[in-house]
Amino acid sequence: MFQRLQPLTLFFALGSLPMVLLVILPLGQLMTQPAVADLWSSLRDEQVLACIGRSLGTSLAAAAVCCLFGTPLAYLLARTNFPGKRIVEGIIDLPIMIPHPVIGIAILSIAGRNHPLGRALSNLGIEIMGTLTGIIVVLTFVGLPFYVNTVKAGIESVPARLEHVSRSLGAGAWSTVRRVVLPLSWRHMVLGILMSTARAISEFGAIVIVAYHPMTAPVLIYERFTAYGLQYSQPVAFWLVVVSLALFVAMRLVIRTPPEARS
Repeated sequence: MFQRLQPLTLFFALGSLPMVLLVILPLGQLMTQPAVADLWSSLRDEQVLACIGRSLGTSLAAAAVCCLFGTPLAYLLARTNFPGKRIVEGIIDLPIMIPHPVIGIAILSIAGRNHPLGRALSNLGIEIMGTLTGIIVVLTFVGLPFYVNTVKAGIESVPARLEHVSRSLGAGAWSTVRRVVLPLSWRHMVLGILMSTARAISEFGAIVIVAYHPMTAPVLIYERFTAYGLQYSQPVAFWLVVVSLALFVAMRLVIRTPPEARS
C-alpha cells in the first residue's frame, strides 16, 4: 500500500531528482556498457587484478595510518581549546581544497634528495618516488581530513560529563579514553576509515606525480583510456566499482545502528 506523499515531500523529491540522475546515469552507463566477454577477459588479466588489489591494499593501509595518528589529533581538536586551533583545523582541511597534482609536487619537494628530510629518509632506506610507500603517503595525505573530521564529530557527540564522572571515580585519563570515549565513538572511527578509504581509492592526480609505477587501478584506467579508448578502460573501471561497492557495503553493515538503539 502506497502512502500519500505530502506536497512538501513531493516537492523535495522532484527537486532531488536531477542530483540522483546525475549520479545514476553515468554510473549506470559505465556498469552496463562493457560486453560480458570484455569483463571476463579483464577479470583474467593479471595486471588488472594486481592494480585493483594494489589500490585496495594501499588505500586500507593509508586508512590505518590515518586511524593510528589521526585519532589523537581528532581527540585533541574535539576536547581542547588552544591558540591557533582554527588555523590547525584549516590546515587539516587543505588537502580537500588544493589540486591533487599540487599535493604530489609538494610531497616530492620534501622527499627528494635536495631536501634534508628526503636525504634522511633515503639514508634510512625509505624511498617515496615510484614506491608503494610513496603511494601510501599520498593516500594518507588526501584521506586524513575525512578521517579526522569524522572522528572529531564522533568524539564531540560523547558527553564530556561522562569523562568527568569516570575521572571522579578514580579512572585515569588513558583509562577514560580507552573505556569511555573510544567505545562510544567507534562507529565514527569505522566511518572515518570508510571515508578515507573511499577517498584514497579514487585518487589519481597526486599518484601519477609521485608513483606512476607500481600502477594503481585509477592509473591503469587512465593509461588504457589514453592508449586504447573506452572499450579497454571500462571493464577495469567496472571491476574497481564492484570491488569498492562490496567493501563499502560490508563496512556500512558493520557500523549500522541496531534498531533498538534508534528507538
